[in-house]
Amino acid sequence: MGGSFVSYLRVSTDRQGRSGLGLEGQRKAVADYLASGGSLVAELVEIESGARDTRPRLAEALALSRLHGATLVIAKLDRLSRDAHFLLGLQKAGVRFVAADMPEANELVVGIMAVVAQAERKMISARTKAALAAAKARGVRLGKPENLRNQGAGQDRGRAQQADRAAKRAQDLAPVITAIRAAGATSQGGIAAALNTRGIPAPRGGAWSDVQVRRVLMLV
Repeated sequence: MGGSFVSYLRVSTDRQGRSGLGLEGQRKAVADYLASGGSLVAELVEIESGARDTRPRLAEALALSRLHGATLVIAKLDRLSRDAHFLLGLQKAGVRFVAADMPEANELVVGIMAVVAQAERKMISARTKAALAAAKARGVRLGKPENLRNQGAGQDRGRAQQADRAAKRAQDLAPVITAIRAAGATSQGGIAAALNTRGIPAPRGGAWSDVQVRRVLMLV
């Protein structure tokens, strides 16, 4: 492999940043990837919510990569695959890039993921608002469970929350499935096998099946 690398790690909260929760796993994945050759120029750690668009440490990592002619390396592409700001910034930065968990991902795959991430962010918001509006139209009182007047209303709210979780899960999976398809696996069974290979658990845990993949594809 050889060459020089700049490592970019990200966690979502100050608490995770202080405790190291999540960072050590990412750091080990990068170290394992570089074990076959390559020198680490710098490691940049971002403590920031994925929903926000400020990424000062990412900007620094990209600048260092350009300065050193280095490759930007992250631990897991699926961790950042729905982060439109990250993907678009990466696409425009003119920096070589590799993900330890998906080294075959190229600029085309990242570009596709960026487009999907932007679209899905808007679609999930629209779906959630539509589901809540439909529940309200049925007379469901939205709010904390303890404020619901009867069990039926609570069940409706529970179903709405379950649908929302399923939609968000589909949003998370959409860029990964896009990358899997780009790599040549287009059947539902092939996508299921690729998800299992990546160690991504099925919605209720365990291994993926083509039926579960079909249900996810209906939401994206």
